[in-house]
Amino acid sequence: MDWKNKLERKWSPFAIHNLMVYIVTINFSVFVIEYLNLVPSIVDYLYFVPSLFLQGQIWRIITFIFIPPNADVVFILFVLYFYYMIGSSLENEWGTAQFNIYYLFGMIGAIIGSFITEYPATSIYLNLSLFLAFAQIYPEHEILLFGVLPIKVKYLAYLNWFIFAMTILFGAVPLKIFAVFSLINFFIFFYEDFFKNLKLKRQVYKNRKNFQGQIRKFKRK
Repeated sequence: MDWKNKLERKWSPFAIHNLMVYIVTINFSVFVIEYLNLVPSIVDYLYFVPSLFLQGQIWRIITFIFIPPNADVVFILFVLYFYYMIGSSLENEWGTAQFNIYYLFGMIGAIIGSFITEYPATSIYLNLSLFLAFAQIYPEHEILLFGVLPIKVKYLAYLNWFIFAMTILFGAVPLKIFAVFSLINFFIFFYEDFFKNLKLKRQVYKNRKNFQGQIRKFKRK
């Protein structure tokens, strides 16, 4: 039994079933409140800001995951439904407890990154980690980009990884640190798959070279 299964057994009694339903619902509620200006600058009270957290605003350790994406009133429905879809798919694939753990690790990573860099933490990288996990498990799944263009999620994942790589290569040091820690849940969950795939590709390459060498020897004969 690997560490994820062990942790899952311990976490199971506390796991929240259909977690994304609650997160997406609150995201939409915050969007409506902000859109109608029912509570002025409500989002400013939700960011995780280390200095404010240490001053006693302890709710920020949770509320940053409820900050909705920047989108207009129509597009927000598609964005939140997309996050619900990929989150629910991951929960169905892994089970409720393991999905909760993945999400929790993402939150912890964002909080640690925020403490180190003093950047305010939002749910942007956390949502990205959900998408990257979904693309890792279901690379051939197609979505309609802009509602009309079918595209496999693996290609969108490649684009996001390219942007991430540019951040690591050319971004300011605090931004590099924050980006890495904010995706720490993905790296923790999928590093074994990465090395397995790397080992497999090396073996395939080695087998191909051996096969080509045998063909050349056969032709000489």
